[in-house]
Amino acid sequence: MTRTVLQALLSHWRAHRLQLGTLLIGIALATGLWSAVQAINSEARASYARSNAQLALGQFDELRDPTGPIPIARYVDLRRAGWQVAAVLEGPYRLGTRSVHLMGVDMVAYPALPAIVEAEQSATAPDPADMLTAPGRILASPELAPLLREQGDLPPILESSALPPDVILTDIGVAETLLDQQGDISRLVVLSDQPRLVPALSDIAPELQRFSPSSQVDTDQLTGSFHLNLSAFGMLSFAVGLFIVHGTVGLAFAQRRGMIRTMRALGVSMRRLVVLILAELTFLAVIGGALGLALGFFIAGALLPDVAATLRGLYGASVSGQMSLRPEWAAAGIAMAVAGTLLASGQALWRLSQMPILTGPGVRAWQDNAPARRLTALAGLILIAGGTLAYLSVGGLIAGFVLLAGLLTGAALLLPLSLSGVLALFARRAQGSVAQWVWADMRAQLPGLSLALMALLLALAANIGVGTMVSSFRLTFVGWLDQRLTSELYVTAVDDQQGQEISEWLQPRVDAILPLRTVELAHETGPLFLYGIVDDPVYRLHWPLITSATGVWDDVMTGHAVLINEQLGRRADLWPGDTLELRPGHVLTIAGVYSDYGNPTGQAMVSMAQLDQIAPGAETRRFGVRMPPEDATEMAQELRRQFDLPRQSVVHQAAMKAQSRAIFEKTFVVTSALNVLTLGVAGFAILTSLLTLWTQRLPQIAPVWALGLDRSQLARLELMRSVTLAALTACLALPLGLVLSWVLLTVINVQAFGWRLPMYVFPLDWLYLFVLTLLAALIAAALPAMRLLRLPPADLLRVFASER
Repeated sequence: MTRTVLQALLSHWRAHRLQLGTLLIGIALATGLWSAVQAINSEARASYARSNAQLALGQFDELRDPTGPIPIARYVDLRRAGWQVAAVLEGPYRLGTRSVHLMGVDMVAYPALPAIVEAEQSATAPDPADMLTAPGRILASPELAPLLREQGDLPPILESSALPPDVILTDIGVAETLLDQQGDISRLVVLSDQPRLVPALSDIAPELQRFSPSSQVDTDQLTGSFHLNLSAFGMLSFAVGLFIVHGTVGLAFAQRRGMIRTMRALGVSMRRLVVLILAELTFLAVIGGALGLALGFFIAGALLPDVAATLRGLYGASVSGQMSLRPEWAAAGIAMAVAGTLLASGQALWRLSQMPILTGPGVRAWQDNAPARRLTALAGLILIAGGTLAYLSVGGLIAGFVLLAGLLTGAALLLPLSLSGVLALFARRAQGSVAQWVWADMRAQLPGLSLALMALLLALAANIGVGTMVSSFRLTFVGWLDQRLTSELYVTAVDDQQGQEISEWLQPRVDAILPLRTVELAHETGPLFLYGIVDDPVYRLHWPLITSATGVWDDVMTGHAVLINEQLGRRADLWPGDTLELRPGHVLTIAGVYSDYGNPTGQAMVSMAQLDQIAPGAETRRFGVRMPPEDATEMAQELRRQFDLPRQSVVHQAAMKAQSRAIFEKTFVVTSALNVLTLGVAGFAILTSLLTLWTQRLPQIAPVWALGLDRSQLARLELMRSVTLAALTACLALPLGLVLSWVLLTVINVQAFGWRLPMYVFPLDWLYLFVLTLLAALIAAALPAMRLLRLPPADLLRVFASER
């Protein structure tokens, strides 16, 4: 009997192939958009983990000097005292226009790295002595090795697949030469096996600070908020796709009510029917999920290069620009497809289980009724209140997303009742019988279109909200760049001595020289970068303070106060009037907080004299140079000639701004793409709803046609119905989108990245989106309208002969 029942159930899809296609496409779109985001996140996190394992990062304690490089003499002192440490020298290395990370390690003492092990076990393994003696060897990934060979002046290159694509690994002696940092060490790795009795670090090297692996902020921690934001937008796209599934499954169940009533009358139990329908839905979900995985893989492959560029620009994270199919990602995609399909079908299955054996509700009654609309609206209000209460009581990023989900889902559930009320108002004010029928018919058809309109509401709100956020960020970011990048040239010297020579040479030739000196300190919130500044009018006039005490600049320049960035202020809850301990014995009052967009770490600013007290010996290699803009190009060329500086060591302000803007634009490529795709899915949801409801329209249209309205008039009215409902939904989506943008700017951004942005409105963007929405609704209604226009009169007359 089971086989017979299953064949009967599947016969519905053979007779309604459009519905089957709609269901599979809905599952595929929902799964594809969600799985694309998960594939990008999975690839990025795999790159982080692979990079950490390949370079032994985050596995050992480290010693660092907050004032700069560790002198080799200090390393010798520690080794002689019995400390088992391994030296590392690292820094950026330019290859033409590209910058890569050069890492030199003590090959004898440093923990075994996969790349070195691979080289030693290869068929052409180098002699160990060759790695340690001049000219040494360089290890690089297969992608990077050809570019290195083009340089011509580098040691022999060994390819290794066990290295990140933008990292060069070599012995520390070779790194000293390539980075031109003789006798310097960036950090010391504290090995696991230490003698029992060794002198305390404070006795040998009091200036060094020890960092445990848990206190070292790794790439995965820095980028966690970025990936969480992507996941949230992916889930929104998934939810919009499920509206298609929900509507299609509900309609299919309604159309099969006669079949189900007959099978139950023949002795098939309700339990067996439910189990078989669940099996049927699971089978279709697996097919749709597989199609969605293929679509998601394609979308992820197209977006991954931009995501990699964003992560590299914002966080310095190395992410491969190529996708690879991961079993865990594919399994998760199929699981989400099945779970989402069953969740979207839950209401229909529950109604089926409650259906009496000899009666079944009609299609319209199956879909919706007035009490159900009121209950749905009540559920929406509860969700909005619950999300708000969760954020106010708990706080944090997760609670922020709960608030966002409550607002969006609650507003979507309120939509049917809201539209019904608006349509009833128009119907009461309508003049003429045709107008009254149009509004009444539109209201009667609302239950069948409500899910598609909910999807449209969410898509429009997401577009308005995210678009407002991105445009507000762009406007703020451009102004912020003009405030922060005020020097016409930015110069980087090779070392302190050359920096002093450049400063003396520039002194009589330019308006002002602004040294850019920094040291890294430890703080409870993570790394803290302390900057020293000179007393120059450019800071007082242009620095982007968001809150400050009276006389802020005088207090800072006299060494009595400190400025901190917004990220540090929000993470540690520090504001003007509070104090900040920079080093033991160095506690300063906070005089102001400044905006610092795009920086994931804490930052503080003190006077140059204070910096020399806190971190004496901090290097002076970087300068901002103020001069007339028209003289900047000639001065840059003269600096390069006079001091033999590479091109990248003298950078124009315009070039830095262009690079910053390029990184900014890439940051929102993925969210913008997801917005466009989500809006497309919503438009498809309207189309599928109109097509699946087409056969149910004849009993409503035939009497009006018989009363004198011809088919062309009815077709135009069908187009008007779709456009009107879309327009009303767009009008309701506007306030929801503005609320969404406010939450993104004041809640999600603050919790995820540590900065708050002002909100601006862009009416022209709304108008463009409104026109696009009407166009999408017009296109979605075009096919049903064409069917009505070409419908033979006999089909309309046949309605009066039907038992309906």
